[in-house]
Amino acid sequence: MAKLLLNLRNVGDDESAEVGELLDRNGIAWYRTEASPWGISSGGIWLRDNDDQPRAKALMATYQAERGQRVREEREAALRDGSAETFGSMLRSRPLFVVAVLLGMVVVSALVLLPYFLLRG
Repeated sequence: MAKLLLNLRNVGDDESAEVGELLDRNGIAWYRTEASPWGISSGGIWLRDNDDQPRAKALMATYQAERGQRVREEREAALRDGSAETFGSMLRSRPLFVVAVLLGMVVVSALVLLPYFLLRG
């Protein structure tokens, strides 16, 4: 019976490809399911053999620690050289988008708090 190794919700294509390569290099049989078109299922990377789960989990723990460190270093380097996207750079490059998102957040917050003020009054 197959075991889910990695839920692909919020996982980029580069990361899922790296995980597939990691499993292939270590001789672990796996397959991938795609997300449903309606967003009900997010897809995943599955192990074909249950006996591979402990080894695959250990490989994933090492991989995720290394990837996390690498991504943090890349982000810090991008911040140092000014190429990282920040709130300020986004506001300068796409001011209407930023203002629209902020207004949307205010509207949603107001709608969430509206019942509190109606019941209180």
